[in-house]
Amino acid sequence: MRIDILTLFPGMFEGFIHESIVKRAILKGLVEINIINIRDFTLLKNGQVDDTPYGGGSGMVLMCEPVVRAIESVKTEYAKVYLTSPQGQVFNDHLASDIYNSCKHLILVCGHYEGFDERIKNFVDGEISIGDYVLTGGEIPAMAISDALIRFIPGVIDTESFKNDSFKDNLLDYPVYTKPRVFRGLEVPAVLLSGDHKKIAEYRKSEQIRVTKEKRPDLLK
Repeated sequence: MRIDILTLFPGMFEGFIHESIVKRAILKGLVEINIINIRDFTLLKNGQVDDTPYGGGSGMVLMCEPVVRAIESVKTEYAKVYLTSPQGQVFNDHLASDIYNSCKHLILVCGHYEGFDERIKNFVDGEISIGDYVLTGGEIPAMAISDALIRFIPGVIDTESFKNDSFKDNLLDYPVYTKPRVFRGLEVPAVLLSGDHKKIAEYRKSEQIRVTKEKRPDLLK
């Protein structure tokens, strides 16, 4: 899978691509991640990529020219292009799965300031939001979206751990425990120490249902 991230702040992605599971996926050749600086595509000598909004108002608006030129510099015939925006479709595990299964080249354009010139939306496939709140920029959403997609790639994470992730079958994951058996009077459930794999599987399924009812009953509707 190839992911191109278009941003005004490439340095924000240093840790994302050079640490942990994402780094290992890149080194294994399972995913290609390219960070593209939108400022490299402005035609203005001062490097300007934004300007004041027509009609007045506060803030600055990302200009069409540098953003569209940046998109066109990396776009392939099979690419899908999404803006990170609080106005977009809310991202969840189902959307992540849909994008992964239908797209082998993803382009994410990080929003900033007051947002994108509306005309830019004619050059993309959609907008994605990671929740009903506003951040200072689209870099963190781009990382979250990329991370969720990369986990689907075979070989990135252990297949068994993937099976019981939260949101599989519209259920949250079951509680997990590790050593010691007792910590400050809090004990690991006895069934997990029994060695009876059938009982453990039944317990974990019942715990998934219980936890989902308590924390996210909307998933069971």
